Parts: sequence; C-alpha cells; structure tokens
Amino acid sequence: MEVWITVLGWIGSVAVIAAYALNSLQKIKSNSTGFQLLNLTGAVLLIINSIFKEAYPFTFINSVWAVIALVSLFRIKLKPVVK
Repeated sequence: MEVWITVLGWIGSVAVIAAYALNSLQKIKSNSTGFQLLNLTGAVLLIINSIFKEAYPFTFINSVWAVIALVSLFRIKLKPVVK
C-alpha cells in the first residue's frame, strides 16, 4: 500500500509541475480547463500522499491548491462564451 501512495504522490507532483511548466512556456493558459484540471488532479493526489505520510502542512497547502483549482473551474464553466 505504501508504494502505491508514494506513486500517487509522484504522479501528483508531476501533474502540478507540468501545469506550471506548460503555463510558464505559454503552451497552456491559466484560465483553461486543462491547466486547472492538472492542478486539481495533482493537488488531490498530493493530499492523499501527505495524509498517509502524516505531513499535515502539505495536506493544508494542497487542500488550498485544490480549492483554488475548483473555484477556477467553476468560473471557467460559468463564463459566457464571447464570439
């Protein structure tokens, strides 16, 4: 079980770093669904890992990260399409 939790943590780390890198290299916009989904997925996987490892400061920061991504996704979904 511990190996799987560690693997999830690594996948979460890669997802968050990929979102940041793609945004920084202007391959993906910060107001895109893909960017926010990468952040949300990464945060959730890191939350699982940090709870298992009892690293609660990291649980907190990734929980905030996930909430920000969720709020952003809702805002993207509710934003009117301008043509």
